[in-house]
Amino acid sequence: MAKRISQSAVNWAALAERVPAEQKAHLAAFKIKSDNYLRRVLANPPEPPKINWAVYKQAVPIPGMVDTFQKQYEALKIPYPADTQTALVESQWNQVKNAIDAFIQESNANIASYQKEINATKALLPYDQMTMEDFYDAHPDLALDPIKKPTFWPHTPEEQLDYVDPEKQTQPTTAAAAH
Repeated sequence: MAKRISQSAVNWAALAERVPAEQKAHLAAFKIKSDNYLRRVLANPPEPPKINWAVYKQAVPIPGMVDTFQKQYEALKIPYPADTQTALVESQWNQVKNAIDAFIQESNANIASYQKEINATKALLPYDQMTMEDFYDAHPDLALDPIKKPTFWPHTPEEQLDYVDPEKQTQPTTAAAAH
């Protein structure tokens, strides 16, 4: 037999914290409907009323009629719907929980790597106190290296001899398209 509902299992306060402000009216209407349903369920007794069959046997003159009614009444079982959704919801929750756990692990790994970068940046000399050699040691890919990779002043990519404009490189020339 199904268990008797004694109170709502929904934590309405926790649910209200998660509901957006524009949906609060819908949540309140749903809570009212849920509370009304619970009141109607609790207004009924958990078991069907007991019948004093002896009184009816004495009052009804037709023999066997009360016995037939008694057998039918006691044989009456109102089926409670089978719970087919809880397993589905639990499996979905397990999948979501696994995704949440994976996201948390990935986020923690990102946080750790970003924290390493922050610590490395904090360990550097302030840029206004660095010499060119200190900057080269800290950022060899960005620093000027006149020995291994000489550049021309003002040392921007556009001013170098091997510079190719990306806009001109991807678009075909009009002279080549005309031929």
